Amino acid sequence: PDVIIEAQFDDNDAEHGQDHLQDALTDDIKKLSLDTGEKGKAAEVTGVHRIKQDDGPKVNDPRLLPDEFLQRTAKVVYILEKKHSRAATGFIKLLADRNSELFKRCAMFSPVDHRVPRVYVPLADCPPDFVTKPETYSQMLFICRIVDWKEDSNFASGQLCKSLGQAGEIEPESEGILTEYGVDFSDFSPEVLECLPQNLPWVISPGELAKRRDLR
Repeated sequence: PDVIIEAQFDDNDAEHGQDHLQDALTDDIKKLSLDTGEKGKAAEVTGVHRIKQDDGPKVNDPRLLPDEFLQRTAKVVYILEKKHSRAATGFIKLLADRNSELFKRCAMFSPVDHRVPRVYVPLADCPPDFVTKPETYSQMLFICRIVDWKEDSNFASGQLCKSLGQAGEIEPESEGILTEYGVDFSDFSPEVLECLPQNLPWVISPGELAKRRDLR
């Protein structure tokens, strides 16, 4: 049978370090191997089966154990930076329980990215005829932004930002991906456009070409 070896040492033993501990454990294993063999034979004769070896002193100070025997544990204490944009692309649908109070206030948002949780969104953010004609919006893509997620709830809370269009079309799908990753795809401001050459068509001068590496 598998045997767990445990031992206890005082402060004087701790001064000898891990080498002393390993030597002591090795001696205990040898003794137990002999004891287990003799007691096993006796158990066969008497019909008694030994289940586990629980007696023996225990190690109270984990600092005496080698690192490979320790399980590292930790907990999150602070979020330095929120990497996700909290925006997701997905579909809206009515809640399953039509008799609940939540059904009268919220709809369910199901993200396309399954790494993002499902979200309760207010019915006020949904199209006006969504409750009466939910099938009309079954293939319509929406952008939802998560605003909260309570510890005792399986679903987050969020707000619908906008309707993108039909799923499967290039423009709505592209806009949804860019929004999820926080990419600014709005038009350039006049200040940015003024930095560009105004005399068109613009060409690179021969002198500029001579000191550049041509990667065309």
